[in-house]
Amino acid sequence: MLPIRYIEPVFRPPSEAQSLILPVTDGCSWNRCSFCEMYTAPQKAFRPRPQEEITRALAAVAAQHGPHIHRVFLADGDATALSTRRLLAVLSAIRSHLPSVRRVSSYCLARNLRHKSIAELGELRDAGLTLAYLGAESGDDEVLRRVNKGEDFASTRDALDKLGAAAITRSVMILNGLGGSTLSEQHADASARLINATQPEFLSTLVLSFPHGQDRFLRDFPQWRALDRPGLLRELARFISRLELRRTVFRSDHASNWLALKGTLGADKERLLATLRLAIDNPEAAPLRPDWARGL
Repeated sequence: MLPIRYIEPVFRPPSEAQSLILPVTDGCSWNRCSFCEMYTAPQKAFRPRPQEEITRALAAVAAQHGPHIHRVFLADGDATALSTRRLLAVLSAIRSHLPSVRRVSSYCLARNLRHKSIAELGELRDAGLTLAYLGAESGDDEVLRRVNKGEDFASTRDALDKLGAAAITRSVMILNGLGGSTLSEQHADASARLINATQPEFLSTLVLSFPHGQDRFLRDFPQWRALDRPGLLRELARFISRLELRRTVFRSDHASNWLALKGTLGADKERLLATLRLAIDNPEAAPLRPDWARGL
């Protein structure tokens, strides 16, 4: 057992499976997105962790596992809600106690970068924060408004541009199915425009799902109607077909996806679209996940 105080449930991106999960905040500072259930439990109310607790945890981890830890993920929902000063203190403690760490990453809300300059982000990068996971969810302002994301195309683009200018690697997430059947096309089109405009280094898609039911989501978006599997695949194909990327690593390998896709866009664009067309037109011949294997 790691000598870290975890408050369940704990979430991390799929690519952080081998990372030390280091909580520097609890919960999410926004926590109003109607589609997100990750931090709605009472024990996940947002609060920063005291620096003293973080430093003690790092010292204890270093004593037990220090040389074997090469990656650290700053939890919970948006460590970048902390001030630049606080984040620099965390990164300094990581360097001090875990000198073998080569990468530090974090979830990142676009709103938390509004008051951080490119110069400040550059300081964070130089101190070790080299990868940020930003859940754009959609590039469409109407979809974002209906799901209470608290962002729009412009604010999301601004955050991604700031990260890029500071040379922090960006991993962007889009939610397949977020607009439902009515807004599916504009959701796909505007999301592609956002990604084309910002050219992130990594891009992933997840499928909107509700492990605890749809009631909370439908209170904010009562007109929403779920896409069936072919509809989700058609929306994803529309999104990818409109992407004009130079070199972005793409993944749809999260457990929520029906179809696991991997490639580099644009080099693998036609191959990915061909796999999607097969899954839409001839699902029996496509490598679709069975329903029991999908989840969060």
